[in-house]
Amino acid sequence: MFLGHYGVAFGSKRVVPDTSLGTLAFAAQFLDELWPILLLFGIEQVSVATGSTSRNPLVFTSYPFSHSLAMAVLWGAIIGAIHYGLRRNRRAACVIALLVISHWVLDFPVHMADLPLWPGGSTRVGLGLWNSIPATLVLELGIFGGGLLLYIRQTRTRNRIGSWGLWSMVLVLLLIFASGYVTPPPPNPRAVAWTALTLWLFVPWSYWVDRHRELIRARETP
Repeated sequence: MFLGHYGVAFGSKRVVPDTSLGTLAFAAQFLDELWPILLLFGIEQVSVATGSTSRNPLVFTSYPFSHSLAMAVLWGAIIGAIHYGLRRNRRAACVIALLVISHWVLDFPVHMADLPLWPGGSTRVGLGLWNSIPATLVLELGIFGGGLLLYIRQTRTRNRIGSWGLWSMVLVLLLIFASGYVTPPPPNPRAVAWTALTLWLFVPWSYWVDRHRELIRARETP
């Protein structure tokens, strides 16, 4: 799951319109933003095995602290609590916590049975949708497109940056998603980690885009 996480972030703007898209994107992708850091420090492990699934050449050997269900809930609670402490907005804090947890929920249908339920546990789950390229495309593009539509209907551009900044980000996200089908797999786990760190770039990009857009308030009736 890649585009789907950003789709949920886009769509969440409808629920918490005063929260920046950057914050929503950070929360929705937090587990994948944390994961490469843990890889580089040797705390979690991944290997590259071409053909392991139709969609993804990675074998997630061990990632209990970034991608177990229990830790997703804990990270969600922590990040939601931090947001509440900074903004005193209970609704936004709850949505942000749920966005962090939603990452695991959205990973569940596409991953092979490699998602742990808790650190140290032997039970691993996943429905393996990555083995079907058509099903993966329908799910990812459907969530992404639906969330983007909600965002567009909730906001409008303040200036040209609000338009081309958004659509250039959408284009880059789609290109990254498509590249997973046509480019060779990364040569080693360290390359995987450094590549995954680029996800952090979409956080300031999302803040920047959202700053140049404004809310469409309840139909602005006279």
